[in-house]
Formats: sequence, C-alpha cells, structure tokens
Amino acid sequence: MSHRPPEPVTSAAPPAVTASGPRADAAPQARPVRLGPRSVTALLLVSAVGAVGFAWPLFADPASGLGAHAQDAPWLFAGLLVLLVAVVAAAVSESGLGPKAVAMLGVLAATGAALRPIGAGTAGLEPMFFLMVLSGRVLGPGFGFVLGNVTMFASALLTGGVGPWLPFQMLAMGWFTLGAGLLPGPDGLRGRGEVALLAGYGFVAAFAYGTVMNLAGWPFMGALASNVAYDPHARLVANLARFLAYCLATSLGWDLGRAVLTAVLTCFLGPAVLKALRRATRRAAFESPVAFDPHQGRGM
Repeated sequence: MSHRPPEPVTSAAPPAVTASGPRADAAPQARPVRLGPRSVTALLLVSAVGAVGFAWPLFADPASGLGAHAQDAPWLFAGLLVLLVAVVAAAVSESGLGPKAVAMLGVLAATGAALRPIGAGTAGLEPMFFLMVLSGRVLGPGFGFVLGNVTMFASALLTGGVGPWLPFQMLAMGWFTLGAGLLPGPDGLRGRGEVALLAGYGFVAAFAYGTVMNLAGWPFMGALASNVAYDPHARLVANLARFLAYCLATSLGWDLGRAVLTAVLTCFLGPAVLKALRRATRRAAFESPVAFDPHQGRGM
C-alpha cells in the first residue's frame, strides 16, 4: 500500500484573473516599511518641530526678540537630526525592516545620491527628484520618508555638502518622498493617468521643496541690508512680501528648472522605472513570512 505524501500548504493567494489572463499588478502593493503608531507619532513630532524651524521668521512677534537669537539655529538643527533618527528607528522597529528592504534602501539611496551632482550648479537641474517621486509611489510613504532622509544624507557626504542646513534638507526631502507615497490610487491607478499624476506632483513638490529650503536660509541674510532680507522688526505681511521677493529674485530659475526636469523625466522614464520597481518589490516579497516545510527532507 503506497502512502501519498501530504501536499505543502501555501498562503499565497491566487492571482487575479481577467479576460486576458492573470494581472501581475492586481494585488495590493507590498510595503517594506509600514508606518505604525510609534513611527507616526515620531513623524508628526519631527514635522511639527521642522515646520516651526522653517516658518518661525514669518510668525515671530517683533517684540519677542527671536531675531536676535538666529545664531542659536545650529541647536535646532541638531535637535531636528535627532528627531529624524528617531523617526527612522521607530519605522524600522515597527516594520521589522529585513535584509531585502535594507538592500533596496541602500541601492535607491546610492542611486539618488549619485544622480544629484549630475546637474548641480546648472539651473537647479537635479535628476534625483524624479527617482524619489517614483520610489515613494511604489514603496509607500514610510519607506519614502526613510529613503528621502538617507538619500540626502548620502548625497551630502558624496558632495561635501555637510553643514547646518543638512537636517533641513533631509526633512524636506523626506516630506517630498513621503508625499508621493500618499498620492491616491496606489493599487489601482496605472498607465498614463498615474504618470500624469506623478509628473504633476513632482512639478509642484519640486517648487515647494525650493521654497521651504529658502525659508531655512532667508533669516540669515540680514547683513545684506536689502529690501528682500528678513526684518526681525517687521510684521507678517511685510516679511511675507520680502520673502516672496527673495524667492523671485534668487531661486525662481532654480526651482523652475528642477520642477520641469522632474516632470519631464517622470513622463519619459516613469513607466519603465515604475515597472522595474514594482517587479523588484514583487520578487522581494517584503511582507511574505519565512516558513519551513516540515515534510521537506523526509523520505517517501
């Protein structure tokens, strides 16, 4: 009498089937980093502190004397960096970031860091932004925020751009990449509609990134004594007008170049990069538990 060995049991769900056959992208996209309660709390905390660090010149009371303490900013930068590390640690501890996710994070961060210097010094052309948009879209807001921080830090090490502005760059890039992961329709929107959505987001967010980074440096140009410099004795409306004039005079060309390049690269390279990222994510199977077959190795 022969005994038929038990068939292995798998937890994989059957692929979705359409009239034209199975769809590889029908299943919900796996996320290597999922934001849980601790990481969300840390992210909100660092975002709140970062928003205050960016926008305090516009809302500071002229009678408060905050403008006289602008040289204390490095302490705020150091605090922001500590909070950024806390966000990353919380996200990693909650999601159980495995070796495959770490490898993908390292590859994408290294690629983004290598892309950034290509257009440095040329009308703000920074091709790394389109990669951050596509990576955040495919891999989710949690991975996107971590990737933005790590990429900007690696880029600063590569280009020698380490300074008191680095934590603000890391935070702004984290917001930029996280926003791409929060766009609607991550598991259903595909094709030209998705590319158009990402291109539009990249264009607007690239401008927002430049504007936010202008806020980080604008309060420290008071020595120029110009009508676009921060005035600690002026009210909100006056300083807002000065800031807008400062952006138009100093960074509009850079921000426009960055925004246009991000949108163009997303339109032309987006479909291929999205397909490659989704294929790599499916093969990595970040959310699949490791299981051992108890019958494997047994004799018949």
